[in-house]
Amino acid sequence: MSIPRTIKEAAALIEKREASPVELTELFLERISSEDGKINSYITVWEESALEAARKAEKEISEGNYLGPLHGVPIALKDIFVTKDSRTTCGSKMLRDFVAPYNSTVAEKLIAGGSVVLGKNNMDEFAMGSSNETSYFGPVRNPWDTDRVPGGSSGGSAAATTANLCVASVGTDTGGSIRQPASLCGVVGMKPTYGRVSRYGMIAFASSLDQAGPLAKIVEDAAIILSSIAGHDPMDSTSVNLPAADYAGALSADIKGLRVGIPKEYFVSGMDPEVEKSVREAIAELETLGAEIVEISLPHSRYAVSTYYIIAPSEASSNLARYDGVRYTYRCEDAETLRDLFFRSRSEGFGDEVKRRIMLGTYALSTGYYDAYYLKAQQVRTLIIRDFDSAWEKVDVIASATSPETAFRIGEKTDDPLKMYLSDILTIPCNIAGLPGISIPCGFSSEKLPIGLQIMGKPFDEQTVLNVAYAYEQSTKWYEEEMPPLG
Repeated sequence: MSIPRTIKEAAALIEKREASPVELTELFLERISSEDGKINSYITVWEESALEAARKAEKEISEGNYLGPLHGVPIALKDIFVTKDSRTTCGSKMLRDFVAPYNSTVAEKLIAGGSVVLGKNNMDEFAMGSSNETSYFGPVRNPWDTDRVPGGSSGGSAAATTANLCVASVGTDTGGSIRQPASLCGVVGMKPTYGRVSRYGMIAFASSLDQAGPLAKIVEDAAIILSSIAGHDPMDSTSVNLPAADYAGALSADIKGLRVGIPKEYFVSGMDPEVEKSVREAIAELETLGAEIVEISLPHSRYAVSTYYIIAPSEASSNLARYDGVRYTYRCEDAETLRDLFFRSRSEGFGDEVKRRIMLGTYALSTGYYDAYYLKAQQVRTLIIRDFDSAWEKVDVIASATSPETAFRIGEKTDDPLKMYLSDILTIPCNIAGLPGISIPCGFSSEKLPIGLQIMGKPFDEQTVLNVAYAYEQSTKWYEEEMPPLG
């Protein structure tokens, strides 16, 4: 039996009794065992508990208690969602042995829906990175070319989904960490509106920016997962009190008359010509499908990267202060004083990129610099949000490239943090404004590397974003492209 590529395929096999949840789980576990060594997309594989969950799902389904399209389907979680009685590392030495006493809301909802969680995906340390090279557990490799990065920080989730090491995964997006790896790996990745999905039990990087979302091979699968994990959660004060919708059931490929905004600022200087060509062809396809193309301006987007790299590190500096070597984190050996314990535990437990961002954030929040940096960044954030608010008076969605380039080589940017930070230049504004955004495949470079199209929408209008992505996907079918064997 061949491995099902999508939730839709897996659910159909289970419903028709052509494959059981146990058989599917065994199939994926065997593939992880034989293939993941080539790309390093998992930190922890839950072989025993996955098979136990599969047997439970099989029994429930046989008794007529079918819970929906995720019931018995093998998926994975980014290792940023805490899970009861199993380790959650966040890709860091600091949390390499941390075992939570409870489940995150995202994990709880997926388990309640009958999903079989295969394990926890590799990621940039504390979600800080654009290439999945900062993980304590080693870099993740892009399945299309294992000499290249998969993007970050949800690179393990994107790579595992691409390489058929899970049917789909759930990642997080703080500045593009779902959409950018989705683009570089040739899958669908969606960041919902801030507040749409609970952050309870999701280890915090930047609390006003972080949001969980799906990575899958097709738009319909992303919609299925979003319906499963969305909804109000009283355990999260930023969770919006809106019910989850049946996004997959409401999918429509009819986008006639829909207004698609094209921000002139998003075709940035230095963009890979092949990326620009593919994205412009994708925009033309949307017009062919009946959409109205409208040129717009988002003038303050040029300040988005600068704004992000003040706000995000500032929030990280505060959030990561709890990791002190005293309670549940890495603790240095033979500390002589309490100060020595704090200093050495944090110095040894955090990687270079995390330390860099903590220092940036601490500086921006320090006395004498708070107004000059953090306060000013929040003011610019307001201007960026107002740009989008003005745009929504003219258009229904906004389209652009997801990443200005295709996957770069491992090690190519590790010595140049500023060059690395610019990888997210087109995705960061969406986080700053708290908007929903999706990346879908829209072509390949001459080197057979995936290119992504980004669709952004109005706050809490995930359905329109999904519909536009679905219409384009069904018209072009880039998702049918075969990935080469893992090298």
